[in-house]
Amino acid sequence: MPLEDLHYLSLLDVSERIRQRTLSPSAVLEATLERIARLDGAARSFVTVLTDRARAAAAQAEAEIAAGFWRGPLHGVPLAVKDLCATSLAPTTGGMPMRKDAMADQDATVVRRLEDAGAVIVGKLKMTEGAYTSHHPDDPAPLNPWNPGHWVGSSSTGSGVATALGLCFGSLGSDTGGSIRFPSATCGLTGIKPTWGRVSRHGILPLAASLDHIGPMARSAADAAAILGVIAGADALDPTAILDPVPDYLAGLGQSVRGITVGVDRRYNEDGIDGEVTAAVRAAEGVLTGLGAEIREVEFPPTDALLRDWIPFCAVETAIAHQVDYPDRAAEYGPDLSQLIEHGRRMTGIEFGSIMHERLEFAGRLLALFRGVDLLLMPTMPVPVPSLERMAEYGQDDTVLLRMLRFTAPFNFAGNPTITLPCGIDAAGLPLSLQLVGPPVSEALLCRAGHAFQQRTDWHTRRPPEP
Repeated sequence: MPLEDLHYLSLLDVSERIRQRTLSPSAVLEATLERIARLDGAARSFVTVLTDRARAAAAQAEAEIAAGFWRGPLHGVPLAVKDLCATSLAPTTGGMPMRKDAMADQDATVVRRLEDAGAVIVGKLKMTEGAYTSHHPDDPAPLNPWNPGHWVGSSSTGSGVATALGLCFGSLGSDTGGSIRFPSATCGLTGIKPTWGRVSRHGILPLAASLDHIGPMARSAADAAAILGVIAGADALDPTAILDPVPDYLAGLGQSVRGITVGVDRRYNEDGIDGEVTAAVRAAEGVLTGLGAEIREVEFPPTDALLRDWIPFCAVETAIAHQVDYPDRAAEYGPDLSQLIEHGRRMTGIEFGSIMHERLEFAGRLLALFRGVDLLLMPTMPVPVPSLERMAEYGQDDTVLLRMLRFTAPFNFAGNPTITLPCGIDAAGLPLSLQLVGPPVSEALLCRAGHAFQQRTDWHTRRPPEP
């Protein structure tokens, strides 16, 4: 295979060719760097390309594999990380121009784990300011490779674009209200928002610490499972990290999903939801049924109050995260992040405590729901990928933002894991997406179900038009 055709191979395919030494890590990296140099000027997905660091890592991987030392499925494979993951050899901007020179003393745990597994980190990826909803006015946003006139999601925008465009074989994103899932949905990717605490947040710039999740974005469930298996696990540097052992997510992918129960709340999934989205999710039900899963009607817990609470709750935790710099450096913040922080600073303890009670009640109701089903099926977004013009209109109306969060934010409040999967193409030629949701620490089942779905469908193999 010519090196210029490598970019859309799966992570696991490239990994196996590297392991068998039919491809070298250095050759794969150089092909990746050439594609970044050729395409990313227009796509704008990278903040920093770590050329020297990546070349050194690729050379080390090549020597180790030649000597018979193979670290696992990420060894020698080019990956990239969202620019809120601390790195000691490059700034960590968090989408904030004021942090353009901010250097960390040590790498984030997820970065260290990727490199310990032999991954070649090719660069750091653009994101919205502070991981909230919009890019800083001085920082042009990445462009959706399927159609540059359409939304690319938020806040893991660079992760979505770079992975979809074949500029890396997988990436890390973060998710506070949908920021792994939205860019995965808009770019035709598979994204995993793990259980809160399943992946260490040490060295991650927070938006709202108790809502933030770190997870993989890739072009298939199997590739995402390979990344998750490396970054998940207990961490002495993060006391909130879950202590449970990490399963071998890849080992379980071939197991059948026959007999699992998948809950569907048709009212919640379909009332007020775009018809193309509804039809695609209904078709996915048929695929799951054909795989032997049982579809069971359920009633999803009420979320109206919870969704209204997402912005104020996030605002308080964001104000806490930025209290060192805000308000002293408020003039350096963009308007949307600044407005969020000001909202948080005005909140009272009683208001915040009331939201916490609502959050705990929802989490309890959701846990009870999983006594009767193994997984839940629902859309990722209520509409097909919106145009940038439509998103600009949305930005003037908080009720529209809350509508967009309908299928995502509840699981940041509750901390449940989800997997986002492509499930169709809309009339405009852009991807449609579904979401499977599990009880806490059910990532192995989510990966297995997602992989099974992708063995029967080819939506995840569709690619954006070549620039």
